[in-house]
Amino acid sequence: MENITSGPKGARTPWQVTRSVWYAMFMREAISRTMADRMGWFWMIFEPAAFIGIMVAIRGFIRSDRLIVNAEFIPWMIAGLMGFFLVREGMLRGMGAIESNSALFAYRQVHPVDPVIVRNFLEGMLRSLIFLLFILGGLMLGLDMYPDNAIRAMAAWLSLWSLGLALGLLTSVVATLVPEVGRVVRMLSLPLLILSGVMFPLNQLPHWLLEYLMLNPIPHGIEVLRLGFFEKYQTVHGTSMLYFWMVTLSISALGLLMHLRFVDRLKAK
Repeated sequence: MENITSGPKGARTPWQVTRSVWYAMFMREAISRTMADRMGWFWMIFEPAAFIGIMVAIRGFIRSDRLIVNAEFIPWMIAGLMGFFLVREGMLRGMGAIESNSALFAYRQVHPVDPVIVRNFLEGMLRSLIFLLFILGGLMLGLDMYPDNAIRAMAAWLSLWSLGLALGLLTSVVATLVPEVGRVVRMLSLPLLILSGVMFPLNQLPHWLLEYLMLNPIPHGIEVLRLGFFEKYQTVHGTSMLYFWMVTLSISALGLLMHLRFVDRLKAK
């Protein structure tokens, strides 16, 4: 972190200092994430591939492809699964960002919010690369993985990325101050996978239940992402990106306010 404090006092603007902090932390996180664990890349690719393989096997029994209108089951599943993992990893990896970088808070330029933002950015870049690999692999296997509306698909992907950051900002504070909350959040990740419409279309559920499930912002982003791949795909009733962004911005604001309010306690941890 020497490059953060080098140079004469007052020679750099606050933005230049912040940018130097983020760059140094990004390089540190990137090396740790991709090179420290030899199996890291394997698990990032194997986990979604295993989920897809299991669901394809289940499809042979329940014929779930007939429940999805104007979309092939496997590409539909890949888009939903990748979008969900992008949000989930942003939320889960934000929880450990502060504790794992606590030694860096000795530098006054480094704040607890910095590792959360950097870690989410790195995770989003890795997940984007893996998604591209799955798209290329699907095209090579003859699957309909080419997006009909690439701009819409990219906008939905960036929106889900933003939601992951928002949840990471919130969970990083709560889980650091109350460690038991982190365990609960991890336990909820699997039910959230099911309730977000990743493995089966939510349109098949009763309307009274769907109204409650659509309070979760994740299905809204996933459905628009799928719509970007299949132009004639019938999204779940009630899908709204306006609602998605209202929730995302609200969570982001709450997370940032909590970082400001508890900055001293977070550094002390």
